[in-house]
Amino acid sequence: MTIAVTGATGHLGRLTVDALLARGAQPGDLVAVVRDAGKAADLADKGVQVRVADYTDPAALESALAGVDKLLLISGSEVGQRLPQHTNVVNAAKAAGVGFVAYTSVLDAANSPLSLAPEHKATEELLAESGIDHALLRNGWYWENYTQDLAGTAERGVLAGAGGDGRVAGAARVDYADAAAVVLLSDGQEGKVYELGGDERLTLTGLAAKMSEATGKDVAYQDLPVEQFQAVLEGAGLPAFFAGMLASADAGIQVGALDTESGDLQRLTGRSSTPVVDVLRAAL
Repeated sequence: MTIAVTGATGHLGRLTVDALLARGAQPGDLVAVVRDAGKAADLADKGVQVRVADYTDPAALESALAGVDKLLLISGSEVGQRLPQHTNVVNAAKAAGVGFVAYTSVLDAANSPLSLAPEHKATEELLAESGIDHALLRNGWYWENYTQDLAGTAERGVLAGAGGDGRVAGAARVDYADAAAVVLLSDGQEGKVYELGGDERLTLTGLAAKMSEATGKDVAYQDLPVEQFQAVLEGAGLPAFFAGMLASADAGIQVGALDTESGDLQRLTGRSSTPVVDVLRAAL
């Protein structure tokens, strides 16, 4: 059984390869699909097959997926370009005879109000129309999304956002990677839809308290109107489209778009999700 992972040198992809190895996959049965082979030298040293292909290169993708039985399609990072890129991967998988695809989507993709959801919904529909057996890994929010400026947040003592009293059932990237590995290594996953989220369903006020615990400094949550929050993000130097995506996510928090109590993540991995305090401390 040959298993391929796209974006294998990215955060989630590399962790998934690690999880597959930890759960008993043989290195030679794994294919790391990457854009830059140089960044995958450590994987090659472990015996993992490294194949070079970009989401924009159909011919390279088909070659990279030759002989692959199962594929983890990790959603592309270029918002607005994801659907054509994912279409290239799915078409290449079909042409190469890949028998099963697991796709990293977003919680409740068909109904989600998040600005990033339509591309995920369209990719889910693409897979359904492709005729390839597949499973949907609808990942919730990564706690790591809150760690990029954690030291600055602690120094200022303010976590700004627009989530109101909504809850985030976040988890660590390693948790989602482990769940993906289980699905790839298990039989009978065709047609499965997993709504994946962590044990800690926190308001942003609760998250600020966890930041206080992790950093040893008082951090309070400041709730802002969505438009004002986006302006704050842009003022901090974020590109307008990215600031808009984050503001949309917080608007989604208000209506439960990043919350789930499905328990799917825990059942797949056989454990509780990584505590957010541990994720924050690791980031520090």
